[in-house]
Amino acid sequence: MCGICGWISETPLRPEQVQLVRKMNRALNHRGPDGEGEFNESHVALAMCRLSIIDLQGGWQPLYNEDRSLALIANGEIYNFIELRKQLEAQGHRFSTVTDCETILHLYEDYGLDCVHHLRGMFAFTLWDAARKRLVLVRDRMGEKPLYLHESKNGILFASELKALLASGKIRFQLDPELVHQYFHYNYVPEPGTPVQGIRKLDAGHMLVVDVDPWQVRESCYWRMEDAPALEGDPARMIRAELETVSELVIRSDVPVGLALSGGLDSGAIAALTAARYPGTLHAFSIGYTGRPPQDEREEARLLANRLKIPFHEIELAASEMTAFFPELVFRRDDPIADMSGYGYYMVMKKAREFNVPVMLQGQGGDELFWGYSWLQWMAKKTAQKAAIFEKGLSAYPALVRERKPIGSRPTDILRWLVRGGGTISAWREFQRVRKSPADRAIFYDTHYDFLTAYGLIGAHYCDAMTAAIREADPCRPFTIPQPWPPEAVLLTSLVCSTYLRENGITQGDRLSMASSVELRLPLLDYKLVETVIGLRKSYPDYQLPMKAWLKEAIRGLVPEEMFQRPKKGFASPRREWHQSLFEAYGKILDGGYLVENNILSPAGGRFLALGEYTEGPGTPLSFKALVLETWCRKMSIL
Repeated sequence: MCGICGWISETPLRPEQVQLVRKMNRALNHRGPDGEGEFNESHVALAMCRLSIIDLQGGWQPLYNEDRSLALIANGEIYNFIELRKQLEAQGHRFSTVTDCETILHLYEDYGLDCVHHLRGMFAFTLWDAARKRLVLVRDRMGEKPLYLHESKNGILFASELKALLASGKIRFQLDPELVHQYFHYNYVPEPGTPVQGIRKLDAGHMLVVDVDPWQVRESCYWRMEDAPALEGDPARMIRAELETVSELVIRSDVPVGLALSGGLDSGAIAALTAARYPGTLHAFSIGYTGRPPQDEREEARLLANRLKIPFHEIELAASEMTAFFPELVFRRDDPIADMSGYGYYMVMKKAREFNVPVMLQGQGGDELFWGYSWLQWMAKKTAQKAAIFEKGLSAYPALVRERKPIGSRPTDILRWLVRGGGTISAWREFQRVRKSPADRAIFYDTHYDFLTAYGLIGAHYCDAMTAAIREADPCRPFTIPQPWPPEAVLLTSLVCSTYLRENGITQGDRLSMASSVELRLPLLDYKLVETVIGLRKSYPDYQLPMKAWLKEAIRGLVPEEMFQRPKKGFASPRREWHQSLFEAYGKILDGGYLVENNILSPAGGRFLALGEYTEGPGTPLSFKALVLETWCRKMSIL
């Protein structure tokens, strides 16, 4: 695990440009405090900083193949490296280290760009092929490891974090109005965009190949979950088999491993699966809140840890401490993300590092993969209805009527339903609304509370220049997918994984673990497990089953039965208390602040949002979104 960065140029690099790459690498030191390395040739400069996880003494980068015609710097872990090494040695390859990433080089020797199809893990890497004068940049399938890009006439700069690119001094910090507009709708900027003009991410499951002579840049997608082949069989048995396999792979480490434990199913399943296989002592870390409000899950987590006989460590989060750390938290997340739970992510990883546990497991992805959100199930149902309406026309209307039943069984309820047309009127209105909507737009985030709030209100707080700049912007673009669509259950799973999971969950997990020099592993995002779920879903649509039905059956007997009935909490924070504390401390910076001075908010909009208006409900207040973005801009713009 490490941070990587570099510059590939059509013209030979000058010494001062190589120094610029070293400057970027210093900005990544928190990702790899154990050492650094670099590789320089005429047109390319690569650098990395290392967090030692596997082959502590010998796994230093850059890594080379036998004749040193290939050089590699990599961030992440190749979980199946032991199996790959045996295969490659049988084919005649000689290894100079026992680190996991060296397998990439030898796979490339045999399979070229197709080497990525053999890798099981989380990774972002760059490989220099001296014979071809070619640089290959790759990001893992689910987007666990980041890779930011800046492309210009001078070539391509890349780095594991946005702040490293900005630290180069080569990129002017300037907000992109359209992507800022998306931020207010989603609470983050959906990948591959960033709020900074001229910086984007290499998308998950993508590869960028740069040939120097002649200069050519090609980007391609090498994996999509939608392409997983259909599978038939018992979902519980097949999912359990993949869970057991990945639980053995993710505990491979030469340093201690721990896990983030809540009272929920996802982390509980990971704990039960890995505790039985880990050869050392697996430590569990959990958070709680002052006063033990309803969101506090420490006791449930402790009970499971005791049952599994693993040491348990708890952290109590106070509003005052969160408030004091808030500006630094926003900065360390790298992207602006309006999610109060971020402080919990950070403190769990910080505590793990204090206990000398540099590798942590976490249950992210279970909600997105196994229908852990009721709103996502509803969106899948509505997307299926929309597809039917466009395909069948009026013949799809009766199905809309049939689902509109009386609310309640009292005579008055039935009478009210009859007076209103027995569902025919409301069904017709929905039929007409869907027919008028863009055919390629899935029913997704545009029905979410956060999106709707921003869609209706944020425009009133923009200045005239911002309003003009976003006149043609479409916040629905991330879920506007050309027809034909895959099955609705597959489509919605793909959409939520490529938006909310990747940019909110995965990004926070990576940046806030690496801020404490901790490697985070997410077993539920193993691509073989994902392909199994998607393949089964193509044969057995499951979005109308109870939440997490397949996962519950797959892990039955592993965790206490009462966990299946426990309401979901996750790392939810005391939102109202924390919101009030933040605005008492920082709200005033919105009044005439960076967003006003740089033509995003109007002066009146800045003054209003500075008041910190808070409304109870499932969404994130616009005022909090604005405060996060304001704080982020102030920190990032001075790099």
